[in-house]
Amino acid sequence: MTTPSGHEITNLLQAWGAGDQEALEKLVPLVYNELHRLARRYMAQEQSGLSMQTTALVNELYLRLVDIRQINWQDRSHFFAVCAQAMRHILIDLARSRRALKRGGPAIRVSLDENPVVSREPGGDLLALDDALNRLAAFDARKSRVVELRFFGGLSVDETAEVLKVSPETVMRDWKLAKVWLLRALSRDEQHGA
Repeated sequence: MTTPSGHEITNLLQAWGAGDQEALEKLVPLVYNELHRLARRYMAQEQSGLSMQTTALVNELYLRLVDIRQINWQDRSHFFAVCAQAMRHILIDLARSRRALKRGGPAIRVSLDENPVVSREPGGDLLALDDALNRLAAFDARKSRVVELRFFGGLSVDETAEVLKVSPETVMRDWKLAKVWLLRALSRDEQHGA
């Protein structure tokens, strides 16, 4: 299959946003591999013991996208920005639910034939990052959005600049400052046992 053009994807996104469900059916195969690559890239970076597979993450994302009605899709970058945000929420929801289960939520039946996954606290790193990212957003929303688009969405500097309507230089500056800010925030949280 040849790589679809950004123009082709934008046309399908706009048709889908206008209510054409057939456009969504044509769009999914065009963006699936890219979404799967982004999910795989993110899951490889995440070391928190989340048990979700990349295909399951993409499928959950698809289910959430299907529920979106009448959105004015701007272009390919806008689509992947929305996907990045949705992936972040999916993973945060999973980490929170697993933490709740660990702390006395409803018991889960496990067959003796199943191989349980043994790991440290599921989603701890992801939840800490999400908390720090939310604090950064309260302080500087654009820097938080840059991290979300680059880290969770895997967008390039140019794609992030296009989504945020700023220069690539601004994205790079925000990216560097946000990484330093988050590193300090996460270090402080770790020192204080948060």
